[in-house]
Amino acid sequence: MEHRINWKQSIYSDTSENFISNPLPRMGDEVKIRIRIWKDAPVTKVILRYISNGTDKYIPMELEESSDIFNYYAANIRITESVIHYHFIIGTDNNVYYYNQFEVTDYYPTEDHDFKILADFQSPEWVKSSVFYQIFPDRFCNSNPDNDVQDGEYSFDGYKTSKRTWEQVPAEYEESHCLDFFGGDLEGIRKKIPYLKSLGINAIYINPIFMAATNHKYDCIDYFNVDPHFGGNSALQELVKDLHENGIKVILDVSINHTGTAHKWFNKDGEFFDRSIGAFNNPDAPERSFYYINENNEYDCWFGVRTLPTLNYTSEALRNIIYRSEDSVVRKWLKPPFNIDGWRFDVAFCMARRDEIQLHHEVWTEIRKVIKETNPDAYILCEHWTDYLEFMGGKEWDASMNYFGFTRPARQFAGEQDIFVNRLSSYGIKQSKANARQIAKIIRQHMARLPYEMALLQFNLIDSHDIHRLHNNPEVSFERYCAVVKMLFTYPGTPSIYYGDEVGIGGHLGSDPGCRYPMIWEEEKQNKEYFDLYKTLCHLRTTEKALQTGGFKFLYIDEGVLSYARFTLDKAFIFVASMDLSDREVEIPADTIGLKHSSCIREVFGKDSITNMNGTLKVRLKPEESLLIECFLN
Repeated sequence: MEHRINWKQSIYSDTSENFISNPLPRMGDEVKIRIRIWKDAPVTKVILRYISNGTDKYIPMELEESSDIFNYYAANIRITESVIHYHFIIGTDNNVYYYNQFEVTDYYPTEDHDFKILADFQSPEWVKSSVFYQIFPDRFCNSNPDNDVQDGEYSFDGYKTSKRTWEQVPAEYEESHCLDFFGGDLEGIRKKIPYLKSLGINAIYINPIFMAATNHKYDCIDYFNVDPHFGGNSALQELVKDLHENGIKVILDVSINHTGTAHKWFNKDGEFFDRSIGAFNNPDAPERSFYYINENNEYDCWFGVRTLPTLNYTSEALRNIIYRSEDSVVRKWLKPPFNIDGWRFDVAFCMARRDEIQLHHEVWTEIRKVIKETNPDAYILCEHWTDYLEFMGGKEWDASMNYFGFTRPARQFAGEQDIFVNRLSSYGIKQSKANARQIAKIIRQHMARLPYEMALLQFNLIDSHDIHRLHNNPEVSFERYCAVVKMLFTYPGTPSIYYGDEVGIGGHLGSDPGCRYPMIWEEEKQNKEYFDLYKTLCHLRTTEKALQTGGFKFLYIDEGVLSYARFTLDKAFIFVASMDLSDREVEIPADTIGLKHSSCIREVFGKDSITNMNGTLKVRLKPEESLLIECFLN
C-alpha cells in the first residue's frame, strides 16, 4: 500500500469524551484511552506509555475499530493517582515515533507535554457550554437614579465624588481619582436580561459590587454588604433569582488580596471614607494582624497603591473571616438567599505571597475546598496575566483570565504589539508585529502543558476593564477584529464578551477610563454589524458540542494565514484567517480531522470561497479575511 507522506499529521488524541471513556474519573476508576491514525498509515504497533508510582508502564494498544478514514486504537488503565501522565509510542517498519500534547517526534520526549488525566477533579461542567458577558456595574445601565452617587456626596483620599451624565465620557484618573459615577446599578442589569438573552448570553461576570469608595470597587470596605448605590443586598438577591429563572449563571468579582484603607479593619476609628490617617491608627486592634504593618506603622500595599493595603494570610482569624467560617465572605454569597454560581478573584496570582512568606498554594487549596463544599458546581476564576500553569493541577483554580493563552496572542494576531513588550519600550525594547507562525507557537506551547479538561474551562476574552478595547485601536481594521472575535468563540475555553463590544462601544487607548465608557442603549447608535457577528457566534457556541468540548488541532500555518479546527467524531468547525494585505489561496488538509470528499461543508456567514477536494479545502481569502467553516464529517 502506498502511504500518504503526511500520515503523521493524522495522529490525534486528547482527554475529551471523544478519546477517553470518562474525562472526569474518580480515584480507582478504570478508563479507556483512545488514539486515531489514518487507516493507510504505515503503523505496526501503538503503545500507551504512562507513569505509575514513579515508574514508566507500557500497554500495547488494540485496534478497536476502523472508520472510512481512521483506525482507532484503545487501552484501559486504572486511575490510582491524582494525576496520570501519558503519551503514545507509535511503531512502523523502520522507525519509532512519540506523540504527546505538543508534537510528534522521532525521539523520546520530556514529560511536561504529556497528556494528563485528573482524578476527582470537580469540574463546573456548565462553564463549557457558556458564553459570559462581563459587566462593569456603574457603566452598564442606570435603572434607579434615586441610588446614584451625587456630586460631593463624600470624600475619599482627599477627593470628592462627581456625578456624570450617561452621555459624558469617563474622567481620567488625574481629574476624578476613580470617584466619577454614572449611576449603573443591579436593577439596571435585571432590566436588561431580555437583551442578554437575545444576544445569546447564558452567564455573566459582574465586576465588584461590595461597599467601597471608588467606582471600580476593588478597594472594598465591607465584604458582607452590596453597595447601596447598586441597590444593596436585596437587589443582588432579586437579580440572581431572575437570572437563574432565565437560564443565566452569575459570578461575582472580589479582591481578597487587599482591602481599601477605609475598611474598618484598617481604619478602625477613622471617618468612613477618610484616609487622612496615612497608616493604621489603632495599634491595639486585633485586626492589625490582618495586614503587614511594621513597628513604624508602615504597611504593605498592592503594587504600591497606598489606598490598597495587602491582607496577611498568616492570620488564622483572617482566614476564618474570608473563607473558612460558615458565615465567611466566600461562603455567604454562594449560599441562599444569594446563590451565586462562582467567584472571580482579583489579582489572585500574587495573593498570600510576600517575600519569604509564600502561602499561596496552601491558601488556594483551602479556598477551593471551601467553595466546592458549599457548591460543587461553583466556578473558581482567578486573575493572572502571565503563565498560570502552577495553579492548574486540579487542586486550586478552575480557570484563569486567559490573557496569557488567548488574549495576548489573539490581539497580536490582529496587529497589536504584545502588552508586556509594549511596557518595556522605556527600556528601548521593541518588537515587530507577530506573524501567524509565531502566534501558533505561543498558543501551542501553552495548550500542550494544560490538562485538556482544564483548557476547556479557561476564561477567554478580547477586552476587559483592565485593557483598552481592541476595536478602539485605529490600527486594527474591522476585518482583523472580526477574525479575533471568531477566534474567541472557537477557541478551547469559555468566551467572554466585555459589555458594549457587541455594539461597537466607544473608548480610547492609554488609560483605564478609556475602556469603561457607559453602555450604548440607543439602537440608532449601536453598530449592527458588530451585533450580528456576536449574536451569530453566541448562538453557535451555546449549541454546538464541537465548540464546547471538541478537540483542537492546527491545520495550516504560514506567515500570514492561520487555520485550526474544533471537532468531534462527526462534526467540525474550521477557522481560517489571513492577515495578509493581498489575496491568498491556501489548501487546508481537513482530511486529517476526518473530512471526506462526500462531506457537506458550509461557511457560517454565507461566503462561497471554499472547495472540498477529496478532504482538502481549497480556500480563497481576500485581504485580512476570515472564514468559519462548518463541516459534517459523516
